[in-house]
Amino acid sequence: MKKPSLIIGKKQIALAGLTLLLGTAVYVNYAVSSNGSSIKTTDKVETKTVNYGDTQLVNAEPAEDYFAKARIDRMTSRDKAVETLQTIMTGGDASNEEKSVASKQAATVSSSIESESKIENLIKAAGFEDCVVYLDGETANIVVKAPQGLIASEAAQIKDILLGEVDVANENIRIFDVE
Repeated sequence: MKKPSLIIGKKQIALAGLTLLLGTAVYVNYAVSSNGSSIKTTDKVETKTVNYGDTQLVNAEPAEDYFAKARIDRMTSRDKAVETLQTIMTGGDASNEEKSVASKQAATVSSSIESESKIENLIKAAGFEDCVVYLDGETANIVVKAPQGLIASEAAQIKDILLGEVDVANENIRIFDVE
């Protein structure tokens, strides 16, 4: 009797890549979030120690560099996710169900990209110098350039802009300020 051999195809590699991407997103979300049901703003970081995953990383480099790098990193990770989804959708060995799921995920990614861009533009139009928005399903992380730090009314203004565009629970909104 012949034993079945282990075959690793495109579908398994794509699914492993998506699983790794999802795991990374969950870890990053966990690392930068905190408990609480109100808008969380961070205090200014006085230390130069930088630990990967800590919110201190935001203030470890000049703000201009941070925002440019954050946008590039976000775009790169989204491009990889879209490429993986396209591989699944165009793969010859993918079932119709897998293609349907990949299509829905691609639409979600596209919607997130559009919403992030719109929210960033609205926050800048409200008078903030620069910002970057990360939307991930049920969570929203916003990093705003605020040289004197954010006050409660500014955080509330940012929250109103966010909630005008997407539905996110209050406890899942994180607003960080950068000098």
